[in-house]
Amino acid sequence: MSLARIFSRAQVGVQAPEVIVEVHLGNGLPAFHIVGLPEASVKEAKDRVRSALENSQFGFPDQRITVNLAPADLPKDGGRFDLAIAVGILVASGQIVCPDIHRYEFYGELALNGEVRGVNAILPSVLGAKEKGRCCFLPAENDTLASLVSGVSRKAIYSIQDVWNDLLNQQPLPLNIEYPEQQIERDSIYDLSDVKGQPGAKRVLEIAAAGGHNLLFLGPPGTGKSMLAQRMPSIMPTMSDDEAISTAALYSIIGQSVDLSKWRERPFRNPHHTCSAVALVGGSSNPKPGEISLAHNGVLFLDELPEFERKVLDSLREPMETGVVTISRAARQMEFPSQFQLIAALNPSPTGSHTDKRATPDQVLRYLSRVSGPFIDRIDLQIELPRLTSAQLQSTEPEESSQQVRKRVERAHALQHARQGKVNARLNNKEMSRYCELAAAELQFLARASEKLALSPRSYHRVIKVARTISDLKEQPTITLSELKEALNYRAFERLISQLTQF
Repeated sequence: MSLARIFSRAQVGVQAPEVIVEVHLGNGLPAFHIVGLPEASVKEAKDRVRSALENSQFGFPDQRITVNLAPADLPKDGGRFDLAIAVGILVASGQIVCPDIHRYEFYGELALNGEVRGVNAILPSVLGAKEKGRCCFLPAENDTLASLVSGVSRKAIYSIQDVWNDLLNQQPLPLNIEYPEQQIERDSIYDLSDVKGQPGAKRVLEIAAAGGHNLLFLGPPGTGKSMLAQRMPSIMPTMSDDEAISTAALYSIIGQSVDLSKWRERPFRNPHHTCSAVALVGGSSNPKPGEISLAHNGVLFLDELPEFERKVLDSLREPMETGVVTISRAARQMEFPSQFQLIAALNPSPTGSHTDKRATPDQVLRYLSRVSGPFIDRIDLQIELPRLTSAQLQSTEPEESSQQVRKRVERAHALQHARQGKVNARLNNKEMSRYCELAAAELQFLARASEKLALSPRSYHRVIKVARTISDLKEQPTITLSELKEALNYRAFERLISQLTQF
């Protein structure tokens, strides 16, 4: 047999499109060519594969070798095709005889001695193989992460020799190695009971966690804004398997390992205010996920909000609405999921407090205007944190723990998913009319409040969604005036701007 067809997968964003590695041994002067839009790292596979086969005591064909990576219009990069190319050469040269080779997929980079090294983005590849019903031969160092995907057949290998032994039934590899399930430690070092006072802020944090709402803390330094934000994941429900795998897939793209004892914990990303739009949203010539995608199903915390460049913040507006980042390049377009919860924090004045009289209203307004109105419009909950008194700081009264709050949040989550299949913050207008219906008295009250506060249509709908979440925390079926009033009270940034413009 002088022709072999081996299955592998490329990596394009969070997708892993199928690649057919065709290997042909032809007549003519000995040569080794790789075609099919390979980048430099793939072309270098020629030397890695030759050395790996020779050092593993396999024969390297003294023929004209042509390797085609199909489809030809899909760019291929990295060393992930090394193993598939090597297996293809062994099959084409008759050193491996396996009629069922079409039932397998191969991924891995080869060392010169024949060992198989790990590759990035293993989870999208394994998920793709699962859809096709194929068994994966993958590097042993990737197998622990791949084991998170249930229902897929996989074999962990350390060298090209392992593949030969298995396919020829010389020494079959174990199928689907099971790893001891790690218990999730929810007792985080960040517990809500560590925060003294600030009952209003804790209440808003609970509402945000229960309904998936974006949140803004406004207050002078030392009032606990960062402490509260860091404790948000500790009161959020544990991720489901699907959520955890989609988040882990993003981390596997950038080559970051996943701790199995914490793989269902929601991520918390806290980029510095000097980060660029590419670092936040994602990009580069070969697009990679940015901070907002790495916060998928978790929390993105932006401290010192006005210090971020305005264009950087405005680049978040579309992902906050759609839950997806679309990165366009001349050759291709990629999408990365980004269903994150935003928590932002800022001082109400460039001097730290708008009541200290060290800055004029115009200076305060210019400082706050660094954050655009359309961006603030997308934040459901805004609350101002007061300075703590000495009595509050010295209080020995026990504070409510994250575990106690999380139980209420989980009940509210369960209600929302049973009713509508998603959290309240992600309801569209059509779903709102069905699940957030208001009685006549509530509609009239909200209409008057909306006119008085000059709420935009987006803010109007967000007030209703917040009120729906407050009702869910109370486990009551309808939205009443009490919930609407509380939701309207969480518009602190807009009220501060309104006060400053009156001077």
